[in-house]
This record gives sequence, structure tokens and C-alpha cells, in this order.
Amino acid sequence: MGNNFHQLDDLVLQLKGLVLVRKFREQGGADTDELTMYGEEIERVRDRLAELVQTGRTDRVAA
Repeated sequence: MGNNFHQLDDLVLQLKGLVLVRKFREQGGADTDELTMYGEEIERVRDRLAELVQTGRTDRVAA
């Protein structure tokens, strides 16, 4: 169970970081391709986070 909380914390931190970096890069004039890349990674992390919360399983989340 502790491992799930650790992975949950890691994913939340990763998600927050991605959102902040995307916002920073957007304000800095990053091109659409770069912002799209961040957006896609944000969605992947959100999906992994949702799966961990819903199932409590870490096998896919660790990938």
C-alpha cells in the first residue's frame, strides 16, 4: 500500500511540474509543437494517475 502512495505522490508531482513548465514555455513564446508535446505528456500522466486511483494497481503506472 505504501508503494501506491509513493507512486501517487510521484505522479502528482510530475503532473504539476509538466503543467507549470508548459505554462512557462507558453509565456516564453514556445511554438505549437512544443506545447502540444507537453499537452500529450500531461494527458498520459493524468491517465496513469487515474488508473492508479481507480484500480490501486501499480503495474501499468510504473511503465
